[in-house]
Amino acid sequence: MSELAEPNLRALLATAGLDVEYVRGEGNTLFRRGEDGGEIPVLDFAGGYGSLILGHNHPEIVARAQRLLAEQSPVHAQFSSHPYANALAAELNRIVHRETGTDEPYYATFANSGAEAVEAAVKHAEMDRVVRLGAIVADIAEGIDEVRTAVDAGLATVPDEVFARLGIPRPAAGQDATEGGVDGGAEGAMEAVIAEVTRRNEERSAEAPVLLALEGGFHGKLMGSVQLTHNAGYRTPFAALGLRTRFVPRDAPDVLREILEQERRPLLRPAVEDGEVRLVERPHPAFCAFLLEPIQGEGGIHPLSKEFARRIQEFGEAADCPLVVDEVQSGMGRTGALLASSHLGLRGDYYALAKSLGGGIAKAAVMLVREARYQPHFELVHSSTFAKDSFSCHIALKVLELLEADGGRVYRQAVERGAALETMLGKVRAGYPDVVKDVRGSGLMLGFEFHDQSGAASEAIGEAARSGLFGYVVAGHLLNAHGIRTFPTASAVHTLRFEPSVFLTDEDIDRLERALTDVCLILRDQQAHRLAVPA
Repeated sequence: MSELAEPNLRALLATAGLDVEYVRGEGNTLFRRGEDGGEIPVLDFAGGYGSLILGHNHPEIVARAQRLLAEQSPVHAQFSSHPYANALAAELNRIVHRETGTDEPYYATFANSGAEAVEAAVKHAEMDRVVRLGAIVADIAEGIDEVRTAVDAGLATVPDEVFARLGIPRPAAGQDATEGGVDGGAEGAMEAVIAEVTRRNEERSAEAPVLLALEGGFHGKLMGSVQLTHNAGYRTPFAALGLRTRFVPRDAPDVLREILEQERRPLLRPAVEDGEVRLVERPHPAFCAFLLEPIQGEGGIHPLSKEFARRIQEFGEAADCPLVVDEVQSGMGRTGALLASSHLGLRGDYYALAKSLGGGIAKAAVMLVREARYQPHFELVHSSTFAKDSFSCHIALKVLELLEADGGRVYRQAVERGAALETMLGKVRAGYPDVVKDVRGSGLMLGFEFHDQSGAASEAIGEAARSGLFGYVVAGHLLNAHGIRTFPTASAVHTLRFEPSVFLTDEDIDRLERALTDVCLILRDQQAHRLAVPA
């Protein structure tokens, strides 16, 4: 049968020996079919790109799913009461409040994927910005009416300094100040000021909003979210459809200060003070949102530092720029808390959660927005056919129940198992410092970075690195030679990702150590012929 389902991707996988079919999943193991028809176990360290904090087909989650299907729980009951969705939102609030130390409500909008949750957050943030801008513009219009009335009544005059500030000449007596032909006396002078203030405010208000995201960040590949993703390979083909996004280097507070100064161009509101017209500055809400991951996933597993998180929080407050915290990959217990950002003392105006929220079975995601930013009308202009259904909400409730059970036992497991895995990875790095560049991450979200092999003595290894396939070739060797599944991070292909479930055993870690040691020996000795991938 000819390949019609993404044939180019299938061909690319085949070059690294990754085009295998898995027939069953259980815990940290996937099973592929052997030539004799039997199952071959594969230890899964990719973990659904962070979707499997509780492993494949967790028995309690499967049982809940089976009951929902047996009870014929409706999937399509849109535009009706969804008490299970409200229960899920309430439980998420309870945990978020505990971890962030706040009691402010977060309102939930449900989705099917992380990218969709991110786009919902950006859409909501822009609606909130437009509403705030509208209120400021309305207030300025009131100010113009009040000043015009005062000048017309002879209760206020327009001093020369107003014209100097606006950089326009003061109309001479008897001179037309506007196209309407208003005489250039006091009233004409006022109309000249109003015309220039209106022009400037309208020009400023019409500017596209500024979206900020971190260099190396990944927030999805939909039409909007791809423009918030730093990888130019994903963004550039669709740049004409894009948002105005500025990418901020990691750990660069000076850049944040520069951006704040560059974008701080206020609106002007005429007002009367002591019988004279003055121009009062009103802040212009230029920023739509600042998107960030507490730990960058696809960018190479880079944790955000506490200091830079603090600087970003300060920037958000100073710029009136809401923070969208993308916890799609780092959240749901992977670092020992529902929110990885809570370890940093970072509080988001928005949170995006997905992946493990669905327990490895449901397609579940949610956008949370805090009450101070919440726009009720958003719920009437944004929707998603499969979001907020009974099946996904009940599965997500079961996931939270398992995370919170026994005083948060799963959170503790994530920390302990992550520390054991990180210790082993550090040991391999120490043994092969000329091959392994870095080990980083937190909990069960770890990255293992090799030194760049673009200039390798082995032509095969060097070419794999230069073509961007190095990490996939290594992953193919781990799969075919050691029965271990992982992948490189998409935007940093010299970094392997390790995101297993909390049920990772010491034996699993030992097995990975042997496999990585084998890879390091191959790279150190430049023995490309030993790589278990197609020639």
